[in-house]
Amino acid sequence: MSTILTTAFLLALSNIFMTFAWYAHLKDLSAKPWIIAVLVSWGIAFFEYLIQVPANRIGFTRMDLGQLKILQEAITLTVFIPFAIYYMKQPLRLDFLWAGLCICGAVYFIFRGNVSVAQ
Repeated sequence: MSTILTTAFLLALSNIFMTFAWYAHLKDLSAKPWIIAVLVSWGIAFFEYLIQVPANRIGFTRMDLGQLKILQEAITLTVFIPFAIYYMKQPLRLDFLWAGLCICGAVYFIFRGNVSVAQ
């Protein structure tokens, strides 16, 4: 598997943990004190970082920092939209499409030269 695909896969996996750490408590722990939500979220985020840090290190061998960040943002939106619709039961809105198109533009502009080799 190529470096970029490995990085994207690991970032997608870490984003699933991140999204649950940041937002699932709004649904699942809304009746609990906020400190409980913080502790649960930190516990989930621990697993996010176990995947994200290696993903970024792997990705940085082929992409520059800007490319790595924009890839992360594109993956974040790709993970967040199904989470919002299916898990959080939010309505599907055209705003998701517009946001996605903006991210696609960012991906185009940051990767249009080529994938560089970061040192």
